[in-house]
Amino acid sequence: MQSLQQLLEFDRLHVWHPYAAMPNLLPVFAVESAQGVRIQLMDGRSLIDGISSWWTCIHGYNHPRLNQAAHAQIDRMSHIMFGGLTHQPAVELAQKLIAMTPAALQQVFFCDSGSVAVEVAMKMALQYWYNRGLPQKQRFLTIRNGYHGDTFAAMSACDPVNGMHHLFRNSLTQQYFAEAPQIRFDQDWQEQDIASFAALLAAHHDHIAAAIFEPVVQNAGGMRFYHPDYVQQAKALCEKYNVLLILDEIATGFGRTGKLFACDYATVCPDILCVGKALTGGFMSLAATLTTREISESFAAGEAGVLMHGPTFMANPLACAVALENLNLLDSYDWRSTIGAIASQLKTELEPCRSLAAVKDVRVLGAIGVVELHEPVDMAVIQPRFVEEGVWLRPFGRLIYTMPPYIIQPSELTAITRAIYKIVAQI
Repeated sequence: MQSLQQLLEFDRLHVWHPYAAMPNLLPVFAVESAQGVRIQLMDGRSLIDGISSWWTCIHGYNHPRLNQAAHAQIDRMSHIMFGGLTHQPAVELAQKLIAMTPAALQQVFFCDSGSVAVEVAMKMALQYWYNRGLPQKQRFLTIRNGYHGDTFAAMSACDPVNGMHHLFRNSLTQQYFAEAPQIRFDQDWQEQDIASFAALLAAHHDHIAAAIFEPVVQNAGGMRFYHPDYVQQAKALCEKYNVLLILDEIATGFGRTGKLFACDYATVCPDILCVGKALTGGFMSLAATLTTREISESFAAGEAGVLMHGPTFMANPLACAVALENLNLLDSYDWRSTIGAIASQLKTELEPCRSLAAVKDVRVLGAIGVVELHEPVDMAVIQPRFVEEGVWLRPFGRLIYTMPPYIIQPSELTAITRAIYKIVAQI
């Protein structure tokens, strides 16, 4: 058996991690196991997970109900192709998603990941207009500071300057970018905030298939919380100019913001909705793209007669079974009160950070707490310091944030907020 040092050295030289170089110069920590909100490292240290494994493990690790759902399903079949076949976990999960999401969303297309859900949404929009005899509607309108994934169509809708994909901008389809919303979630709405979006639609709607953005919360593009009226106004403008609306709720869906979906703050139903991340409670990768009957029925009459997309592992039965149980688990308790309590504690315990010299802003929405700094963090330095404090956070750019599992206890959340304050105070 390899020693811990040998394992980490091979990893450093040969295993390519997200947003890392080769060989990897950033610290990596080997995990032995995970239980509840705790990650057990192979060196014996225990960490409180403050970001739910990139916002997925809303019910923590190794939850007995999710484990049982997986065990029961794997004894029947772990996978079966979805072309020409169907199965109970997929059908029941689709029923659950239709019941949870805005009423007009009746059709469910299962995907392997959030980025692919966005790709499917964009393809749906393009092919829809082709089916309708408007093939010139080939572009997308989005807002700056957004992030939608790392695949090519998704990258084209990410912020072209401040996003993570500016190196690829000459290889990507050039989309239309409205100025990012500036009116914060808790401020008074001002009509000029939507002016850039409205102007681009007015000028280019004949060539725009859909608007796509993250409602209310821009996540990896800056952890920004903006006014729900922006979403309402954007929906009305899309209807006025005959443009579809795609909402990306991959990060915000399933309660994270304090509403089941962030678009619920605006009481808006999109034409196409993308969900993922927390869908399986972090158990395994699964996402979905939902749309309306009006959009889906256009495909049978189109040239191709079908939607031209079909992932090999689409609607994986094991993932669907776990996702269904995860959503049933969410329904089984008062998650709104749980998120409200987390939000209240985050507001109280992160507010002192505002007085620190390194801090530009502190903001909280639902189970999302953000401390924005004036200058970017040095990951090679700050990540090990959080580990030394017994918490797992993954800062990026100028942002130190926490999106904890919903099952976190007050004392565990306090350990996270204290670590944030202590480390930021030393910057």
